[in-house]
Amino acid sequence: MNNGEKKNMTVKTFGVIGSGQMGNGIAQVAAASGLQVVMSDVKQEFAEKGLAAIGKNLNRLVEKEKISQADGQAILSRVKITTNLEDMAAADYVVEAATEREELKFGIFRELDRICPPHVILGTNTSSIPIGRIAAQTDRPEKVIGMHFMNPVPVMKLVEVIRGLATSDETFSITWQLCEKFGKTPAEANDFPGFIANRILMPMINEAIFCLYQSVGKKEDIDTVMKLGMNHPMGPLALADLIGLDTCLAIMETLYDGFKDSKYRPCPLLRKYVEAGWLGRKSGKGFYTY
Repeated sequence: MNNGEKKNMTVKTFGVIGSGQMGNGIAQVAAASGLQVVMSDVKQEFAEKGLAAIGKNLNRLVEKEKISQADGQAILSRVKITTNLEDMAAADYVVEAATEREELKFGIFRELDRICPPHVILGTNTSSIPIGRIAAQTDRPEKVIGMHFMNPVPVMKLVEVIRGLATSDETFSITWQLCEKFGKTPAEANDFPGFIANRILMPMINEAIFCLYQSVGKKEDIDTVMKLGMNHPMGPLALADLIGLDTCLAIMETLYDGFKDSKYRPCPLLRKYVEAGWLGRKSGKGFYTY
């Protein structure tokens, strides 16, 4: 690990693609660890909204006396926003946290491969798309890795670290140490659709949606059974709303396409909700109304 440790010292500027729920959370933990952060999005208003979310989270920590006001301001000052992907040329390590759409991610990685110097590691926060498939879009597959954070990022301790077929030991080592620098606990997963977390979680959520679809129980009762019977902090339908029903559907489709196994077939009710624009918390309506 010595080579990785020495290399890790050169990661001073951390790039994040996407300023949504996951992106701004990743930017926050990176800035809190002392790194300079460049967070990009396609529109200025999106980037500003992401920066405001970080500020709000930090203010909450100040109010709870978990950090000082000076620390909060220092963390926020380390996050710079941009709408120009070319600014990622300044980063030593970049993580993509864009919407869970394969072609979108492929396009971003092709651009990052062109923009970023050859030594830069390109991570992806994808929750289900095979890392090898993303790495193949670049001329640096050995420097592409999965860095799958959990939502909400500042709170959740886990990061799944997924190496593709070509990912080098050095890339893995640096990524592992960055996770620890961020105060997270990394867990290694092999490059299969859904990795570990979503290969287990998403079929459970999908089955809960089938229970609602087939009138096995009302949404409140389904969630109550899993909260009180299985000691889950929130029910699967409420969790689906938090994740985003479009993201849940995309992951189920990736699992179904990857394994060709009917147990991963997305519930028709999930597809119906997504087609209607009922995406959960972010749209104001999903299984519940917000």
